[in-house]
Amino acid sequence: MGNLHLRFDEARGVLATPPALPARKCGHNTRVPELPDILAYTHALESRILGQTLERVRIASPFLLRTTSPTPAETEGRVVRELKRVGKRIAIGVDGDLWLVLHLMIAGRLHWRPPKIKLAGRQNLAAFDFPNGTLTLTEAGSKRRASLNIVAGEAGPRALDSGGIDVLDADLDAFRAALTAENHTLKRALTDPRFVSGIGNAYSDEILHAAQLSPLAQTQKLKPEEWQRLYQATRDTLQLWVKRLESEAGERFPEKVTAFREEMAVHGRYGQPCPVCGEKVLRIRYADNETNYCARCQTGGKVLADRGLSRLLGSDWPRTLEELEERRHR
Repeated sequence: MGNLHLRFDEARGVLATPPALPARKCGHNTRVPELPDILAYTHALESRILGQTLERVRIASPFLLRTTSPTPAETEGRVVRELKRVGKRIAIGVDGDLWLVLHLMIAGRLHWRPPKIKLAGRQNLAAFDFPNGTLTLTEAGSKRRASLNIVAGEAGPRALDSGGIDVLDADLDAFRAALTAENHTLKRALTDPRFVSGIGNAYSDEILHAAQLSPLAQTQKLKPEEWQRLYQATRDTLQLWVKRLESEAGERFPEKVTAFREEMAVHGRYGQPCPVCGEKVLRIRYADNETNYCARCQTGGKVLADRGLSRLLGSDWPRTLEELEERRHR
């Protein structure tokens, strides 16, 4: 059973709610970089490494490299000809049609450092040396999930792609077809890389809030006007954050790829006021993730619950914001 922001007080036999918490100040290691973050990285790399020679690849962690051929040494001495996003990965193409494909996973981050900087500390996993600087990869925490694949040919990066559409290049019909291939909740569908490329937990919350749609709405039950809202909100939200992150970095390399941002409407803002209606943002917690939403804007005032807790509480579960407020003051 998932942990929600509500808990059952067994002694009193009622639903208890903790006081509203401030927006979480989480470290940089709690969210997989998504489409806007990856594009911010590639934009910053274009001016730094396109046309530059990859002089040396230094790998400090034995867990990072996931392929055996081509080898890192085979990419050295070659000029970078292309950069592209492959889902949530960054692909660096060098002469000879070789590609270094980086997946940062949850805690991996990129940094631009002075040339041939020393790789010191457990968090430094790899360095890519260029004449004008060094691109380093770090990963916070003890788990090593970030990966580097070195592949050959155009088919190489494609083999690492889960197949989801790029919504910034797709029309409404293609978007709807992708998300209705299987019947899932909107939250699940938007974050499934088989359907849509590059969207994760954070931006799906923001998209659904902008579209005024419930995260638990079923894809095969949406009305035409709801599809239009979702499609437009998805494109507008992603484009807004791409521009915002690139503008924030300016000429500097992006170093603030974080899990939660003050400018976000609902993601990571549990207990804080919704910027549209002022109602407190609610959340559904499950495993290591959570969904943030505004009941007033997105669910018609209905408080969402996971199935397990709903079955446990039965009639004690607050169905509306009004019931929730009453229980908070018991």
